[in-house]
Amino acid sequence: MPSDEQLMRGALRLAKRAAGETSPNPLVGAVMARRGKIIGRGWHHRAGLPHAEVEAIADAKRKGNPTKGATLYVTLEPCSTSGRMPPCTRAIIGAGISRVVVAATDPNPEHAGRAFRLLKRQGVTVEHGVLAEQATEINVAFNHWIMTGLPFVTVKAAMTLDGKIATASGESKWITGPEARREGMKLRHEADAILVGVNTIIADDPGLTLRDVRRPKAGWLGPVLRRIILDPRARTPLGSQVLNDEFTEQTTVVVSPGAPAGRLAKLKQCCRVIKCPLAKQGFNLKSLLGKLGQQDCTHLLVEGGGETNAAFIEAALARRMAFFYAPKILGGREARTAVAGRGLPLAGGLRLEKIRWRNLGSDLMLTARVADAQP
Repeated sequence: MPSDEQLMRGALRLAKRAAGETSPNPLVGAVMARRGKIIGRGWHHRAGLPHAEVEAIADAKRKGNPTKGATLYVTLEPCSTSGRMPPCTRAIIGAGISRVVVAATDPNPEHAGRAFRLLKRQGVTVEHGVLAEQATEINVAFNHWIMTGLPFVTVKAAMTLDGKIATASGESKWITGPEARREGMKLRHEADAILVGVNTIIADDPGLTLRDVRRPKAGWLGPVLRRIILDPRARTPLGSQVLNDEFTEQTTVVVSPGAPAGRLAKLKQCCRVIKCPLAKQGFNLKSLLGKLGQQDCTHLLVEGGGETNAAFIEAALARRMAFFYAPKILGGREARTAVAGRGLPLAGGLRLEKIRWRNLGSDLMLTARVADAQP
């Protein structure tokens, strides 16, 4: 008979099927079993659709499997309040489920543990904490947004072994190979928005779109990636791709209060423009993140040049690094680096943890979390 952990691993695999599709909701998977035999499976496909628990109950009923007396394994504490959907606790009780095994507790302090208490009052046996760390990790961006109101920031860069992202003349395509680029597209798919600096737009005219990403269901294009450009002086070229393609309505240019009125007026005819206050060394990025968080942006992917990347790192707003390394050396004093800025002192340099290296063809990918980031 499979153990609770084995069945929960199955629920986690189901949850991951919807990676990049559920924002601003979390990834959740559920498995229903009776005497160790799986009788129903489900996962949350996207916001506005039934939650994982309801999907698993419906799956069991479609297969003719009675749910009364069954055990439900779910990766996140069931919702106990009404939102777009009725509370899952109501569906669990209505299905006659006798035991619920949960991995992670709801990260919202106002809701944490509420479902457990409600279910127990109805005679349901509740156990939680099974593979909690793994369940928490798959929703790291969502949890951060719930706790802080700010999007989780991943800084991504593709560079040579000596840390260069472009030559002094700006040549940068392509530093890494196709496998690394596909992985970069997956990072975009898992984010709500991508951010670059205006210098990247001027130098490369990137599309900043999703390419080569398999969607889970035919006909469902998923959430469109929002594009954000840091542009203090409103210098974004009116002929750039991000202002002229089919996703232009998803482009936001962030300008300073002192941006020239003439250029500002022209930009407003092409895309959304918001003003952000300035700090000592550029934009007040925490203020900007607050605005994005209010717009249900849970995960921001920063793909800027060295100055933009450094700005988030030096402001202690970066939460994760995704660095791709190609087996090349560029050298050059004027060649552009992945992280520029003022720099950090050696004693106080950015410390990373949960480090993972992967081979992607001839390239390497480093993913790591920023240590001591709060929360």
